[in-house]
Amino acid sequence: MIPVPLASRRRLLQAGLALGAAALLPPAAAQAPLLTRPVPSTGIRLPLVGLGTNRFRFGDEAWLERLRETLGAFLRFGGKVVDTAPAYGDSEAVIGRLLAAANGLREQLFLATKVGRESAGEGRDSLAASYVALRTPRLDLVQLHNLRGVATVLPILREQQAAGHIGHLGITSSNDRQYAEMEAIMRRERLDFIQVDYAVGNRGAGERLLPLAAERGMAVLVNLPFGRGAQFRAVGERPLPDWAAEIDCSSWAQVFLKYVVSHPAVTCAIPGSTQAAHVADNLGAARGRLPDAALRREIAGYFDAIVDG
Repeated sequence: MIPVPLASRRRLLQAGLALGAAALLPPAAAQAPLLTRPVPSTGIRLPLVGLGTNRFRFGDEAWLERLRETLGAFLRFGGKVVDTAPAYGDSEAVIGRLLAAANGLREQLFLATKVGRESAGEGRDSLAASYVALRTPRLDLVQLHNLRGVATVLPILREQQAAGHIGHLGITSSNDRQYAEMEAIMRRERLDFIQVDYAVGNRGAGERLLPLAAERGMAVLVNLPFGRGAQFRAVGERPLPDWAAEIDCSSWAQVFLKYVVSHPAVTCAIPGSTQAAHVADNLGAARGRLPDAALRREIAGYFDAIVDG
């Protein structure tokens, strides 16, 4: 891909609205399969970029149509991993409604949710509610949200996994104050996944947690790969550097995502989106070349210089 001079999210969205999400990717790239990595414990291959749904909420028909278009674009461009949680308000129920409205969509997804309860009873009730809200008898991944319920709820999830109702188990965090606890859990528990915050502007998890996940055979989902939007604010309207063309990037979003997914321990980044144009742009990061170790260092140094400058 040839980098565009000022590839801001605002301009990409305008282009998507005017021309359709497919216009954001060159034809060859749009047709190319997404790059994938296997889940170590099961061998299932997942695309390097998925979809976070924290902002999937009920609203008027125009809003629901926008969410429908977002999920539709995600699937059309080859997306698979959709991450939600009871803590995300209406997200599970909205996704369940969208999936129920179109035959065959559920089978195309790797559907992940969470349980954020401490007591066994509340954890069991929360999980039961997730099955109902998502309108599915099976969940591909259930995670303990913010490390809650390891001693009390994880055994329930293991029972559900053994019964075939859950495909994979994991834990999540998006706070570096929990990293020490997360590391301890990873060392003593058998898990399929961890989910953690990691970005070019937030590299702490890359120092210990990601290498430990690789050592322990755990897949890694990455939340907040854009640093809660701080990275877009930092680069502003700067044109892409020349090296962006070397990794087939046409936007800053793709640069940020390719930095994340090029870490060998990362299985899938899950940027949140409620816009089809953004989904198309994000999934472009799962196509083409990825930065090698040397370019990863250059990207980190380039971003640090902007922030420190």
